[in-house]
Amino acid sequence: MPVLVASDLDRTLIYSSAALALTMPDARAPRLLCVEVHESKPLSYMTETAARLLTDLADAAVFVPVTTRTRKQYQRVNLPGPQPGFAICANGGHLLVDGVTDRDWHARVLARLAEECAPLAEVRDHLTRTADPVWLRRQRVAEDLFAYLVVERELLPEEWVKELTAWAETRGWTVSLQGRKLYAVPRPLTKSAAVREVARRTGARLTLAAGDSLLDADLLLAADRGWRPGHGELADTNWTAPGIGALPERGVLAGERILGEFLRAARAAAP
Repeated sequence: MPVLVASDLDRTLIYSSAALALTMPDARAPRLLCVEVHESKPLSYMTETAARLLTDLADAAVFVPVTTRTRKQYQRVNLPGPQPGFAICANGGHLLVDGVTDRDWHARVLARLAEECAPLAEVRDHLTRTADPVWLRRQRVAEDLFAYLVVERELLPEEWVKELTAWAETRGWTVSLQGRKLYAVPRPLTKSAAVREVARRTGARLTLAAGDSLLDADLLLAADRGWRPGHGELADTNWTAPGIGALPERGVLAGERILGEFLRAARAAAP
């Protein structure tokens, strides 16, 4: 009965150039490994130490990347170690098994969304009507499941975000602001539901998790143990819960620390 390690990717294990600036020291900066290239440009990184820890983790646990990225965006990421047998994309909307979409799982997700929350078209229309071109840079729909905006963060009015959050809540949706992206996601579309399905299929007796954003809170609560870095939505609101480690590390070094915690916990749980 294996240990299951379910981790968010962006700003948890891997970091864009902008996210590296969170706490990247000029002196004694860690050596970095590029794990994502897009349009011939390096996009995301982790430290070489984190890469080694992730490779070691594959021998001690079932590692499952859990991301809000679309399948196409996830497939750009080239993590060290063997390809994960399971991966969760679109915030739980798609479960990949050996790189292939599990259509039965996706159909179950769609049925639940249709029953429990307002349609995507209504939310997208509201975003289009209320977002201000002064701070809006792009509006996107991901996998026909949820919407997100790319914004100029320093110009984004805090009051607008609060009003959107309240409006969305009455329609069964949640709002999450991560870096320059503002997500509107159906409440039933969760990472935790997909992770529980993977745990059922693998027979995992222990689930470990990590994440930095509001969209990761349900994942952390569903795990037996979890960790959050010292940056991100959860850290900014001092969010915590029993069994959750609030780490002081910020930026790319937090990813290194999280993988170290995963590996120690997985090895300690080994028979």
